[in-house]
Amino acid sequence: MVKPGGYFTFEGKPYELGGKYAIVTPGPKLLEVLLDSENLLFESDQENLDFNMNVIESKNNQVFYDYKRFLGQKNTERGPWDIIAKDSLSNEKEVKNAREEIGKLTEEVINYQKIIIEENKDVLVGKMINMSMDITVPDAPKTAEDERQWRYKYYRNHYWDNVDLTDPRLVREQAFHRVLEKYLSTVLPQIPDTIVAEGGKLLEKVAANYDMYKYTLHQLTYLTETSKIMCMDRAFVAIVNKYYKTGKADWLDEEKLAKIIEGSDKKSKTLCGEVAPNIILPDVTGEEWINMHDIEAEYLVIAIWEPGCGHCKKEMPKLQEVYKQFKSKGLEIVAVNNELENEDWAKFVEEKELDWINISDNPEINNSENARQLILDGTTTLNSLNFRAMYNITSTPQIYLLDKNKEILAKQLNSEQLEGMLESLINDPSDSKSN
Repeated sequence: MVKPGGYFTFEGKPYELGGKYAIVTPGPKLLEVLLDSENLLFESDQENLDFNMNVIESKNNQVFYDYKRFLGQKNTERGPWDIIAKDSLSNEKEVKNAREEIGKLTEEVINYQKIIIEENKDVLVGKMINMSMDITVPDAPKTAEDERQWRYKYYRNHYWDNVDLTDPRLVREQAFHRVLEKYLSTVLPQIPDTIVAEGGKLLEKVAANYDMYKYTLHQLTYLTETSKIMCMDRAFVAIVNKYYKTGKADWLDEEKLAKIIEGSDKKSKTLCGEVAPNIILPDVTGEEWINMHDIEAEYLVIAIWEPGCGHCKKEMPKLQEVYKQFKSKGLEIVAVNNELENEDWAKFVEEKELDWINISDNPEINNSENARQLILDGTTTLNSLNFRAMYNITSTPQIYLLDKNKEILAKQLNSEQLEGMLESLINDPSDSKSN
């Protein structure tokens, strides 16, 4: 509650809930403050909250606001040089001079940061600024066989040197998010097993720091679940199995926990490196039942599509060209109709001369009594009739590349990507285990 004259007070927070907070004033305008165990007394005005901030009591905030004003001053000084450096009309001499001046200003900022850190090693503001500093990598020793690799390993091994992973207050500073996101998405090789292993090591380091542990696991989960990198869902499933299914995310309510586990379970059936779920369905004639796992081929493509899908209609003929190119080199394709009605599907297959293996279910097969009998007599399986759920089909086409053992090498491919992968695999078969 703001008192007459614009005065207000607020209670502090316990140590573990300290960190950077924002006071929201009408406008809205934000005033950042660092909450620590010390008392905080300050005054400012609505005209310019940051610039007119006068810290009367609080070492953390005095240093913090001096630092913010210093950065503001240097950014103002740098502005004209940035314009020159980026201006296409600037000549070579002008650009060179501008970059030199920018370099000098950057060096001033770094030196100022180093002074703050040295004078405030164990103080919140010092830890926060130190966390934003990049690691200095020394020259590689003369004995190093690969200088670039040595420097990378040093950087990766010392990446967290500037972050106090035991301090719960640092998780409330935006720099921690930037440092963590960079580590998980850029510093670490984007290989599922590596992400899981190194992410696990980091979680062990912050295990005693509850809030930082929560945030780190959340980011690790989010980045692997939403990653556009092929096969990264393997990392997501491994993380859910290790942490969420074992009660190590105890802050989640039952509904949110169940949703995460359900999402993982849906992805778990078709992970790279695992045997693809079998599909046993009849061909276009409806007479011959095809067992996908019985198909012998060096490379097998599963293409789940539907004739009512505009993108599928464009992609299937392209896939046919890939098939023609690699059929003699050990490629086979089994295309599965995702629609229950087969008339349009059979017509499209005939018109486009899709001469690979075409299979589909239909309403008659999926009739509960018929399905039960087909399963009991061994004609097909429950999983085959539930292939849409097994392959988590939410859109089409879905294209998977399998090796001769029916293990998934790649997925969510288009015909162009598939062509590139097959060229690579056929030229160097060892690449088949790269994922």
